[in-house]
Amino acid sequence: MTAISAASGTHLIDDGPLTRYHRRLIAACSGGPFLDGYLLSIVGVALTGASAELRLDSVQLGLAGAASLVGLFLGSLALGPITDRIGRKMMYTVDLLAMVIGSLACLFISNGVQLILLRLVVGLAVGADYPIATALLTEWIPKKRRGAIIGWLSTIWLVGAIVAYLVGFLLSSTFGQGSWRWMLASGALFGAIVMLLRFGAHESPRWLVAKGRLEEARQALSKALERPVSLEDVHALVATDEPETKANFVALLKAPFLKRTLFCGLTWMCIALPQFALFTYGPIILAQFGLGHGGAEETLGQIVLNLGFLIGSLPALRWVETRGRRPLMIWTFVAAAVFLLPLGLWPEGPGWFVMVFFFLFTLASGAGTILVFIYPNELFPTSIRASAVGLATAISRIGAAIGTYMVPLSLSGIGTGPTMLIGVGLTVLGLVISIAWAEETRNKSLASLTTKILTTVKG
Repeated sequence: MTAISAASGTHLIDDGPLTRYHRRLIAACSGGPFLDGYLLSIVGVALTGASAELRLDSVQLGLAGAASLVGLFLGSLALGPITDRIGRKMMYTVDLLAMVIGSLACLFISNGVQLILLRLVVGLAVGADYPIATALLTEWIPKKRRGAIIGWLSTIWLVGAIVAYLVGFLLSSTFGQGSWRWMLASGALFGAIVMLLRFGAHESPRWLVAKGRLEEARQALSKALERPVSLEDVHALVATDEPETKANFVALLKAPFLKRTLFCGLTWMCIALPQFALFTYGPIILAQFGLGHGGAEETLGQIVLNLGFLIGSLPALRWVETRGRRPLMIWTFVAAAVFLLPLGLWPEGPGWFVMVFFFLFTLASGAGTILVFIYPNELFPTSIRASAVGLATAISRIGAAIGTYMVPLSLSGIGTGPTMLIGVGLTVLGLVISIAWAEETRNKSLASLTTKILTTVKG
């Protein structure tokens, strides 16, 4: 491959413009995270009614909240490598169908075991979607816009969570807590809409080239870039310094990628665990602080907190490109720890105090949320990108699932204040890991980030 063709190949995607196809792809890939946020959050409202009707004890309540995270762990772990093997596009339909069917089946739940099993199925489908949508979008987007656009997937996840609580609030305030089945089933409607959005998406040209399907890559690029693309241009997409790695976790668990794998998974866990505690048990936690008594009031408070996550993510979409990934990650953990600490020290504080510091915490945490998809997609080569996203997701969900299961036990066992202090400890852990391992990937080509780590190891 000549230097001229390599430069041309880089220009095709990394240095190219955003076209109409890119915008359609962004909308299509955003549908999955929106649905993920919705499905993982609607249970937070539904559990109040489900717990009363199905007579769930603390163990069952914890399992019902954590089941989707366990499923997400298993789904991302198993289906990330499959996505690397058979392609990003092909995996779209199966996971969406599972989301729709699993949601509709919730209309017929009659006991706690069925609730736990169906939440497990939904989690499996959500886990499949993370590697699919993020890897496909990463491999199509120019480098100058890549961080903000991949970060947008986390923001739209938060939009889905907010919509879930709005739907839950409307149903619970109109029809009472007995509407919890319809809350869980409502995800099927959004799933059908997302399936329609994904028609017309092309396979990743980087993945096609890696599989030797050059003519398919050329056709996809020509349609997406709205100009003729030659086979020489397509050949230039093959980065000669990118490793030929099988689509499995072996490469991710040894040098030179192990540190990056641990960094992505552990920091994601430290961000996700306090967030999922709020998403899943927000109304219950707010009630523990004395805000409301098991009705729609706590749900309304949860909507306000979810808006904090969303608002915090919006300026971060700009900062991630102007100030960089590393400083955003570090300062997110600093601010989150500072704002969560008062809730641990003074859990008996007045309602305004609780809501103010919870809201400030959500602003800080929301800013860091956009990085959880960016880092694993940028730090690994095409051949194992979806596997890396899947493994990072799995690592994060091990802790998040355990933590979510423990929240109701912790609240009833050691109290609200100590539970909040555990959250502070997690954010401090994330800060330490970020200071030690966070890299700066802003405005760099995907191939150059692979070259960097390989060169460092060889040196």
